[in-house]
Amino acid sequence: MRLSVILPVHNERENLEPLLGELSGVLVAYQGSEVIAVDDGSTDGSFDVLERLSKKFSFLRVVRLATNYGQTAAIAAGMDVATGDILLPMDADMQNDPADIPKFVSKIAEGYDIVSGWRRNRHDAWLRSLLSRIANRLIRLASGQSIHDYGCTMKAYKKNVVENLGLYGDMHRFLAAYAAVNGAKVAEIVVHHRPRTRGMSKYGFGRVWRVLLDLFLLTFFLRSFTRPMQFFGAIGLTSILLGALTIVGAVVWREVGGPTLIETPLPVLSALFVIVGIQCALMGLLAEMLMRTYFQSSNRKPYLLQQDPRSL
Repeated sequence: MRLSVILPVHNERENLEPLLGELSGVLVAYQGSEVIAVDDGSTDGSFDVLERLSKKFSFLRVVRLATNYGQTAAIAAGMDVATGDILLPMDADMQNDPADIPKFVSKIAEGYDIVSGWRRNRHDAWLRSLLSRIANRLIRLASGQSIHDYGCTMKAYKKNVVENLGLYGDMHRFLAAYAAVNGAKVAEIVVHHRPRTRGMSKYGFGRVWRVLLDLFLLTFFLRSFTRPMQFFGAIGLTSILLGALTIVGAVVWREVGGPTLIETPLPVLSALFVIVGIQCALMGLLAEMLMRTYFQSSNRKPYLLQQDPRSL
């Protein structure tokens, strides 16, 4: 099987040559393999370094994005032009170890569709490691998958498994969960995580909020994408029920000697619950119409076949 290593690059000029040197020593065992370096709007001259290195390393292909779209878009661009049977994204900051690549390939050869890296012993700041552990625990609860390290970029994918899964936002970290829900066989291996010695980290606290929002999106897509009315309808009915209970509680409180309705905020709170509930129900109706339009207009099915009888 041919291997395509995908490097999302953003301001990593100091790491590129030593990283590609390490990759050249590993990829010699995989004939016809390639490295696709995607320059994601670098401003430090990383693209110029990549162009120069493409003349030194014959396996290197360089893609340049128009501006900084983010890591997920860079990985998606690399996957789009990859020709290998196995797609293996990894960070360009040298914290992922190319020496782990054979372990990924061996695991894929055992019959797995996706192999996820687990940075068990991380060399990051303690706060970043703590936030990452919390995020991974939340993602495991939402996805139902037992992967320990969703944030590890270094993963191996069979191309035919992920080529129809769209990547956007920061969703590359959830790709294994999406594929697993659709029947992909997922494994996890421990990888060597190295301390950063050159360049600056691109991860800030702003990523925490993006992960939380993406987590909500993940929950919706995994559990309610094909039945959005059930998702929004459940929220709406719960809100309407809370509104009814609130006004009943206000009346009961008044009957036992409490303040009048106009002296408490409970009627306003009850109306708010009911209005939110109606809006959620209407949102579910709109989402249901959009979902049906999506499947019908794109000729997609709300399922995947593990075996097509026409191929027998």
